[in-house]
Amino acid sequence: MSGGSRKIIGERLRRVVRLLHLVEDSIMVLLVSAMILLAVGQIVLRDVWDAGVAWGDPVLRVSVLWVAMLGAMAATRDNNHITIDIFSRFLSSRLKRIAQLISGGFASGICALVAYEGARFAVMDYQAGTISFSNIPSWCFESIIPIGFGVMALRFLFVTISPPSQPVRDAA
Repeated sequence: MSGGSRKIIGERLRRVVRLLHLVEDSIMVLLVSAMILLAVGQIVLRDVWDAGVAWGDPVLRVSVLWVAMLGAMAATRDNNHITIDIFSRFLSSRLKRIAQLISGGFASGICALVAYEGARFAVMDYQAGTISFSNIPSWCFESIIPIGFGVMALRFLFVTISPPSQPVRDAA
């Protein structure tokens, strides 16, 4: 494959990744906005008219799970997740890279394991025909667990196996 073809493929891949990031962010913004509106609506209905929407509270609970997973996915995407970085300033660059390989591999493995178990959980609820509310199957809501942790596992893996970025130096 020529250098020009690689460049075109690389640019297309970057566009697809940017589009996926936009979709993630858009879903998160829509969910948080809907949660706020629903929660305020529930409060007003209860306080003013002594009523409420029966499915409101379960939807809010499920939405919290989805927003948490989407937020965790966004944090790993931008490398803004929580890290324990006690010793890295004392390590040489070679030992720092080894520590990053170990911690990234461990994080990726744990996320992959949770994704697998989350998928098993959703499949069990699918097979059992478990219904959450409003005749919607539970597995629909639970599907964010294997999806979210699977995406995070891949992101940790990619960051772990990719070479560290070199600092940009001024030409001056």
